[in-house]
Amino acid sequence: MLETSPRMGADYRSMMRRHFDYQASDFDLGAHKADIQIDLQDIALPDASLDLLLTPHVLEHVPHTAAALAEIHRVLAPSGRMYLQVPLVRGTTAAPSKPEFHADNTLVCWNFGWDLTAMLRAAGFTTTVLVTADFARLLGGEGEVPAPIGDVFDVADIVRGACLDDLTVVASAAESEAMGWLPPYQFATWECVRA
Repeated sequence: MLETSPRMGADYRSMMRRHFDYQASDFDLGAHKADIQIDLQDIALPDASLDLLLTPHVLEHVPHTAAALAEIHRVLAPSGRMYLQVPLVRGTTAAPSKPEFHADNTLVCWNFGWDLTAMLRAAGFTTTVLVTADFARLLGGEGEVPAPIGDVFDVADIVRGACLDDLTVVASAAESEAMGWLPPYQFATWECVRA
């Protein structure tokens, strides 16, 4: 298992190593503690060498999405899985209108939308989007859509762009609240299986 740029501390990495053959990577070994340095656009690992890739909030910082997805597909074993999280900020992917940086001062190249699902499928993955029950209800037209938050989260656009057939509900409202997955529109994970 490889996790890209994990933001959790040493205790988390130690726990992961107790349960898995686990390594952490980072692009420049600067912002996050890591075992190896990896550029997702040119991964220095053998073909089919990973069973599982966790990549939370990294892909939006990669300039060439298609190159990164091709490399991830290459290094995953057949039936290997990737769990991908990105900030879902609008219905359709676009570059930020002005320079945008996340908390670790890393440039944001893309603000992803639901079309990420099609990009993943074009790269050879079977893909579903794991969401909370509250998010699925909002996307299905139930409940009040929050107003845009600055120029970041355009929830109305997210709702308009959603394809309910691409979603799998994995947490009830009570489970989401217990885990702190609120507001629900900020929690979506693409589960990608190498075909």
